[in-house]
Amino acid sequence: MKKTLQILVIGILLLGCKEKPSDKKEIQEEIIFNQDLVNELERMVKIDQIAASVPQGKYKKLTLKQWNSFKDSVFTTHQKKLKQIFNTYGFVGFDLAGENGSKNFWLMVQHSDHNPDFQLEVLKKMKLEVDKKNANPSNYGYLVDRVYLNTGKKQVFGTQATYNTKTGQAYPKNLSDSLNVNQRRKALGLKPLEMYLNDLTKMHFEMNQEYYRKKGIVKPKLY
Repeated sequence: MKKTLQILVIGILLLGCKEKPSDKKEIQEEIIFNQDLVNELERMVKIDQIAASVPQGKYKKLTLKQWNSFKDSVFTTHQKKLKQIFNTYGFVGFDLAGENGSKNFWLMVQHSDHNPDFQLEVLKKMKLEVDKKNANPSNYGYLVDRVYLNTGKKQVFGTQATYNTKTGQAYPKNLSDSLNVNQRRKALGLKPLEMYLNDLTKMHFEMNQEYYRKKGIVKPKLY
């Protein structure tokens, strides 16, 4: 009899503890748009773009060693700051900083090649935001390729290119499954690889016209 009563009491307690449907819903922390963060990323990316380009203005006076030192300093300093932001907010999505703020964060992570472990950490969190439509899928593809190449793997979407110095033509670095690359690119909203490489080729040729003209090349070779 006592044993029967104990079983009944346990059953009643378990019923009383049963989750209500509303309890099963995950409580998500509300994301508040952060204008200060947007402004900070905007300031950082202006310097980042100077370092990521060819020397312009006063930077033309620097020696190659000084220029490389400047670039390394910018990318290393920014990566440390990006790490702080990432540790606080995770991947900076549209809800936190708008499309432009999110893009600026991603772009500077792209340039953190000296720390591929950090890039990979960000990539994993970015995928979650892409799945929620809170980050740009095309940018995600660029970061995938960057991380893969920086960790000794073949790139997937062909976003990372180099150039044939004899013709000025761009071509993808170490690409996996080139026959199906355009299907993968299309899924992320990227244009066909041939069009993308032609755009890069034209830009590269424009920036290095003097070099190629000395070699007798008056126009870039396109696909």
